[in-house]
Amino acid sequence: MNRFISPTMGLIAQFSPSTAFNIPGDKSLSHRAAMFSALAEGESRITNFLDSGVTSVMLTALSALDIKWTLDENTLIVQGKGLKGFTTPTDPLDCGHSATTIRLMAGALAASGIGVTLDGSPGLRKRPMDRIVEPLQKLGVKISASNTGTAPLVLTARDPKKGLLGGTIRLSQASAQVKTCVLLAGLAAQSELIIHEPGFSRDHSERMLKAMGVPLQINGLTIRMPYFSTPLNPLSMDLPGDISAAGFLIVAAIITQGSKLVLEEVGLNSTRTGLLDVLTSMGADLDVQITAQTAGELTGRIIARSSKLQGVTVSGDLVVRMIDEFPIFAVAAACAEGETVVKDAAELRYKETDRIKALCQQLQNIGIMIKETRDGFIIRGNQRIPGGSAQSCGDHRLAMSLAVAGLASQHGVTIEDIEIINQSFPSFFNLLQHTGTSL
Repeated sequence: MNRFISPTMGLIAQFSPSTAFNIPGDKSLSHRAAMFSALAEGESRITNFLDSGVTSVMLTALSALDIKWTLDENTLIVQGKGLKGFTTPTDPLDCGHSATTIRLMAGALAASGIGVTLDGSPGLRKRPMDRIVEPLQKLGVKISASNTGTAPLVLTARDPKKGLLGGTIRLSQASAQVKTCVLLAGLAAQSELIIHEPGFSRDHSERMLKAMGVPLQINGLTIRMPYFSTPLNPLSMDLPGDISAAGFLIVAAIITQGSKLVLEEVGLNSTRTGLLDVLTSMGADLDVQITAQTAGELTGRIIARSSKLQGVTVSGDLVVRMIDEFPIFAVAAACAEGETVVKDAAELRYKETDRIKALCQQLQNIGIMIKETRDGFIIRGNQRIPGGSAQSCGDHRLAMSLAVAGLASQHGVTIEDIEIINQSFPSFFNLLQHTGTSL
């Protein structure tokens, strides 16, 4: 059991005005870049690729499908073999803890037409998969899940001369992973594919596919993919820093008196910047500057300074734009004045764990006054966080949020099973130390 003791605020040095560094590559983009490159024809080169637990299972799965790749100092080179280039593996593909891997892989394998079983960790086997099984079946994919609608997923091989159906797919929830799965399968459709979302979700896949030559047409919540037979162009992309990872350091700076933090080359896709918008509405001193664009993705600089925050209500479409950031947002809300209410966030119950329940239980364990609701939580702000012992619950984002809460606590926070952080942000503690934090 790996244990980490997060220091009290009295042990943290002030963030220096010269504290500026880059965040590791975006996790969502890293997954997509690896998967899409395998489906292209020719060599793709992706720099600032995130080398972590969840991306390593994607690369291992690609190896099992006979896709050649190298990863050297965060530069990933993939030898793409086209839609029909996968070799049928001898064993089930292990997707580890990664729901992104299993859902994207299901779409890509559906396009390829080979037969394979997709499985993963006990935690992954709890994640809902019927949300991808049903639309894939409508496209003509022979795929099935377990009796509970979860992994393992079994895809049956089809005649390599036959493609998939097109038509209209109406998704039951706004989910970038589900949408991407259907888009990948749609690459093998023999007629136009139309996807309707019930709400906006992150659009990394659409931007990347368009950069690779896919003639997508996007109008609000509707995506049209006309029939086309041109191979995907190889990808050349320098991935921006992960805005979700940046959120932990941003909140750490905001709740640390006298601090200033500068983050360079962070992804600023508008479908991912909900946390920045909410923190700004709470009174956070944030300066966000767009400086570049790569493969349709905006990147820029974020300057965060210590701030006095006010409680807010978060609901509606904003929830989707910050769906991964609620654990660290809750820490900021605990340090704000007044009450903070989160609604319309029931999707959090289907993450690495029931993130609403786990978040509320673990924050209560360290003395934060938070109340669980059906679709969110309520936090009483302006708290002096006592500290104490907490569990990561197998959730990397909860673990990092507890560590940041420890920085603002009176007696420190002890976190069990902290190694789960390596799944998404292996350099988290190193970067904290670079800001002047004493661990």
